Amino acid sequence: MSTNLIGTRIKALREQKGLSQEDLARAFGFKDRQTLSAIETGERRVTAEELLLAVEKLGVPLDYFTDPFRLDGEARFSWRQSGLAPEAGYETPLLRHALGLTRHHSFEDAAAAGQRFAAEFDLGEMPAKALPKVMEDRLGLLVLMVDAIEGISGAACRLPELDTVLINRREVPGRRHFDLAHELFHILTWDAMTPEHIEEATETGGPRIEQLANSFASAVLMPTAVLDRFGEWAALDRDDLVNKLNRVADELSVTASALKWRLVGLRRITRARAQEIPDAALRNKRRTIAKVEAPPVALFRMTPSNWMSEIAPVAAVEPPPLFSKPFAEVLARALDDGRISARRAADLLDLTVDDLPDLFRDHGIEATVEL
Repeated sequence: MSTNLIGTRIKALREQKGLSQEDLARAFGFKDRQTLSAIETGERRVTAEELLLAVEKLGVPLDYFTDPFRLDGEARFSWRQSGLAPEAGYETPLLRHALGLTRHHSFEDAAAAGQRFAAEFDLGEMPAKALPKVMEDRLGLLVLMVDAIEGISGAACRLPELDTVLINRREVPGRRHFDLAHELFHILTWDAMTPEHIEEATETGGPRIEQLANSFASAVLMPTAVLDRFGEWAALDRDDLVNKLNRVADELSVTASALKWRLVGLRRITRARAQEIPDAALRNKRRTIAKVEAPPVALFRMTPSNWMSEIAPVAAVEPPPLFSKPFAEVLARALDDGRISARRAADLLDLTVDDLPDLFRDHGIEATVEL
């Protein structure tokens, strides 16, 4: 774990709690604030004893400082203070979009909202492919592909000036797309039903909010108008149904498991028939992860990787480039304008300076990276 990352999060939490450097330095037992300042800027390493002291004095779990997938500190810092801000070329939205749903709405209501979203934002015949650009261009959300820690496939983050969705780029495409639509629901309903931690969520169970998010996501990616073109399902025998599920799922770039349960929700196949189809036949297995605790400040929520994953042999798919092209373009402008150094940018993104040219090249961006 980088010293810079820990220092950034200490600074962000200190500012969030309204503490001065002098206040926190005294709490840590430092003789002066310069020691704390050196920690916050990454110039001085934090000892194990000091890290445990930070956990105690600031009232957060240890992974607040050690989990690279969290955005509690560095996201607020990097977008508001490091140069990756509107003046660098990234326009944060004036208004936030919201769905008029609460936890008291039915799963059918959530699915109907997903259908309307797909229609009103014109997601077309391949909603999974169109969704990321709509989220970025029309909703003003930041969508980032990341290398997540084991067991995590997606996160929705509510920051003061920016809503962000992070997706584990190492997951299979169908699951990435489902997670993206699932996290979109949480962004659009954040104020009405702020998401909490999840414990071993499944496609057919789990907390009510997660089931509502599933219903919405399935309808966004598989609206009835799109499914109608594939004809009837109910009369197929099991083998033909399995083959069709896999074929249509590939065509729509979703998982066959998500498609199966979407058809159940639309009453095009019965729940009993769906339960007769083994996960292995749909290239789907479940992976269980340990309980994920909610952060002390609800800045994000996580989607467990047991949502959907492969079991039958599938051709390897190259993951998408890190982050996103709009994000990389902002970063390139900030570097070119001298608003942030290459070394500082690399530290914030948990990369090396040598990684930056590859990042820009992967997104087709011409940028000069100088130390």
